Amino acid sequence: MTTPKETQPEHLEAAIDHLEQAIRNGSIATGAAKGLLYSVMETLGVLVGDPALPDQLRDGYEGLLESARELRARLDSHTPPR
Repeated sequence: MTTPKETQPEHLEAAIDHLEQAIRNGSIATGAAKGLLYSVMETLGVLVGDPALPDQLRDGYEGLLESARELRARLDSHTPPR
């Protein structure tokens, strides 16, 4: 199975990293960051739930989903990213 370019793990990882930096720098509103993060998490959830997804990719997406959950928890507690 080939992975479409728009769902390659490095693109989603870059999205999470970009959000983390924007939050740290104060260049994005918390509400906007939460909305974007929610979209990334929904995408990751769909990908992880795909029964045809190879295990290696699933593991990578699950790791990214965990990173996104940690960022969301920090946003919810108003703790800036490290």
